[in-house]
Amino acid sequence: MFRKLYHWTLSWARSRHAPAALGTVSFVESSVFPIPADVLFVPMCAARPEKAWSYAFLASVTSVLGGIFGWLLGYYAFDLIARPILEFYGKLAAFEGLRAEVRGDVWIILLMLVTSGLAHLPPMKVVTILSGVVGFNFWLFVLSAIVARSARFYGLAWLLRRYGTAILGFIEKRLSWIVGAIVLLALVAWYFLRVHA
Repeated sequence: MFRKLYHWTLSWARSRHAPAALGTVSFVESSVFPIPADVLFVPMCAARPEKAWSYAFLASVTSVLGGIFGWLLGYYAFDLIARPILEFYGKLAAFEGLRAEVRGDVWIILLMLVTSGLAHLPPMKVVTILSGVVGFNFWLFVLSAIVARSARFYGLAWLLRRYGTAILGFIEKRLSWIVGAIVLLALVAWYFLRVHA
């Protein structure tokens, strides 16, 4: 099912409605959709490099709006809407595990917002809904979403404009190392803040 959904999403990159599709996928991936917007964003930027900055702006704005929608789902409609969505994608157990670990800890949620926004670790929709469920500060949530999602899309746009699609293999091979280093540094900072608070 996910492979078909992936190819269906990718097919929109060649459509004249590609920008509208990118905005839609960027919005829904942050709350309910399993396929990341990169599936559309990367081929669109590769095909029209001169449009990369406008695509990055569109994807960033709609992704943040989708994240806000996810936060609202978690805060106001978890049992009614968000729980069935997580069950459908088989993410409910992972969600409940994260929820138990977090217990409202601001620094852990902030760290997850940054890593999910930059590298989808954990999935963005899980973190946005979780942020709403635990009542994470809405304005801090919005700010972190703006920073992380803009950094991802504008960073990808810059790399694609400068190096072309050849850079994608390099990114894929080293992304887990880069994100791992960011997470490690964030955990060390969190530990020292907790110990010396």
